[in-house]
Amino acid sequence: MIEFLLSGPDRLLPYLAVSAVLFSLGALACAIRRNAVGYLMGIELMLNAANLNFIAYGRFRTSEAAAQGQVATLFVIALAAAEAAVALGLVFAVFRTFRDVDLEKVRTLHGD
Repeated sequence: MIEFLLSGPDRLLPYLAVSAVLFSLGALACAIRRNAVGYLMGIELMLNAANLNFIAYGRFRTSEAAAQGQVATLFVIALAAAEAAVALGLVFAVFRTFRDVDLEKVRTLHGD
């Protein structure tokens, strides 16, 4: 454990461990959150974990792989921005209709 903590930025394992923790937290947030905003935050955490993997693997490979990892990360960031804009627009529309963003109430499609 001490070797892992002292390994520094010259090893791939710390990056992968942080990425795994981020992805796990995002999956956990998607699994237990009933609020739509919390669910979207979980998705963003999982996308950021994927970005960290792209950059980390690119850093420890050739310069061409580093460029490919950075381009993939930019595409994922653009995708995340578009997803957040559309999803928040949907959340606002659902809130205007149901006066709540609880996903259980939305699934039943009752406007109570």
